[in-house]
Amino acid sequence: MSNIPKIVILGAGYGGILTALRLQKELNYNEADVTLVNKHDYHYITTHLHMPAAGTDNPENARVNISKLIDEFKIDFVKSTVIQIRPQDRKVILEDGTLSYDYLVIGLGGEPETFGIPGLSDYAMNIRSINSVRLIREHIEYQFARYKREPHRTDYLTFVVGGAGFTGIEFVGELSDRLPQLCKQFDVDPTLVKLYNIEAAPTALPGFDSELVEYAMQVLTKKGVTFRIGTAIKECKPDGVVVGEGEEIKSATVIWTGGIRGNRLIEEAGIETMRGRVKVDEHLRVPGMDNIYVLGDNSLVFGPEGRPYPPTAQIAMQQGVTCAHNLVASIRNQPLKAFAFSNKGTVASLGKGEAIGIAFGKKYKGRTAAWLKKLIDLRYLFIIGGIPLVLRKGKFF
Repeated sequence: MSNIPKIVILGAGYGGILTALRLQKELNYNEADVTLVNKHDYHYITTHLHMPAAGTDNPENARVNISKLIDEFKIDFVKSTVIQIRPQDRKVILEDGTLSYDYLVIGLGGEPETFGIPGLSDYAMNIRSINSVRLIREHIEYQFARYKREPHRTDYLTFVVGGAGFTGIEFVGELSDRLPQLCKQFDVDPTLVKLYNIEAAPTALPGFDSELVEYAMQVLTKKGVTFRIGTAIKECKPDGVVVGEGEEIKSATVIWTGGIRGNRLIEEAGIETMRGRVKVDEHLRVPGMDNIYVLGDNSLVFGPEGRPYPPTAQIAMQQGVTCAHNLVASIRNQPLKAFAFSNKGTVASLGKGEAIGIAFGKKYKGRTAAWLKKLIDLRYLFIIGGIPLVLRKGKFF
């Protein structure tokens, strides 16, 4: 019977894929059996999804086949859906089998957080996967075709985006570029098209630099976005949303970007969570379960000032590196490393040629920030796939 420790990684998002790639690099042959489980045979770049959702980029550019990234002699890849996690048995139940583990890494990604708003889960679309953005893109185009058949239905040309965080702002930036093209393609009067961005918080991009937020709102307003800041969506209906004190906005398209929570499978496993996310220890492990690591949207990591870090791609990537280090250290009976988030900066795109960002302690906006965003994207492609992936998937212009 083999005594080689078994490591199972659930999810090939930013945290999961970085953990797998680092283990692939740092482990010796036969030092551990590593299995990566993902429901698709590709890794998708979540920070790109707002572009294909709006129709300004091809969905294929946001995904990378896992087989192109991993060494099949070092990592076993299993394409399957996780049904249940059983920590007491050290087993993971898949839709088509069972895996046992000595060490488990949970990076299954989050689920849309609806905050209990009636109708959101039934009638709103979400930018969460390759398939979801294909649906959104096709749905938006279909509304223009529907309007040409029923020109009295201006609600077909009204688009509501709930949430003005990063995803919401980046999406309305791309969509505001796309809508004039669709008007031209379908011969629709542009003045009939309405694009609303609704945010319950008192500002767009909560927590971001106020000067840059003001610049972003000015840019997007000029592109045709109508902001409703400090206004909550109270209900989502088949024909639109109810906001504020009962005002109705009629729309055939509601896209919710207002937040994510952790994965229900973690709660169902009996692990203590806050909105589906685990408050991990300093080594990224579940408290009281030293062999289970939790990353990305599923984890809750607090900064020095006592506030949780937002679940970004940047933090998930850094968690993956630390997680892999600690797994190797555990196998070799070496000291573990505490996770310390190093904020490299943040950039939000506002559509073609426009962005805002903070990096290297400085503020950036306009075309300079847009180039910075491209460099960040190219750097990630290089990290996971080297120069060949940069040349194949990179956007240079």
